[in-house]
Amino acid sequence: MSSPISVRLDDATRELLESEARDRNIGLSALLREIATEAAKEARRRRTRQQMQAVAEYIAKNPEAQEFFEFWGTPRAELP
Repeated sequence: MSSPISVRLDDATRELLESEARDRNIGLSALLREIATEAAKEARRRRTRQQMQAVAEYIAKNPEAQEFFEFWGTPRAELP
């Protein structure tokens, strides 16, 4: 469920965003939703990359983690 928010923009920024919204044939609110949604997705991707980097650094420094990753992280095909 969505909920409304209020954002204060300076005149120049509002004019620029309204112009962009007109060029896309959408309202200012729709444009701001698109911008906010894309920013949230990028923040999630950035956070995921940082977490993956932290795991990789931990594995690189820890022999026990390397052994675990080698065994469980490598797909193996069982032949009949």
